[in-house]
Amino acid sequence: MGPLEIVMLGVLGLLIFFMVRNSRKRRADMEQLQNKMVPGAEVMTNFGLFGTLVALDEDANIATIEVSPGSTIRVHRQTLARVVEDTVADSADELDEHAPVIDEAAPRLNESSVDPGRETKKTDD
Repeated sequence: MGPLEIVMLGVLGLLIFFMVRNSRKRRADMEQLQNKMVPGAEVMTNFGLFGTLVALDEDANIATIEVSPGSTIRVHRQTLARVVEDTVADSADELDEHAPVIDEAAPRLNESSVDPGRETKKTDD
């Protein structure tokens, strides 16, 4: 066996190692997510709909989500992307701290001060 063949086998071994590791990590993340999916949890779907999980039917793969008081929808269980944690409110406060400051003293441009039909002429002095 030459050095090139040994290197190729090493690369193949690393590839297989990372594939198995990634698969285990993904499976552990899915189990952790399923443990958090209990009625009463605030959830978000793949398509960005937020609501409170009301019921979960394991056999039919249907999740019932309350999107507003008295309004529920039924979605496929696999569309539940994540459980919303309380840290979302904390990160919203952080965003407000870094929001741009609007200078109230700066002159404002409004529609009455701009005439779109007015042409400017250059004058040579």
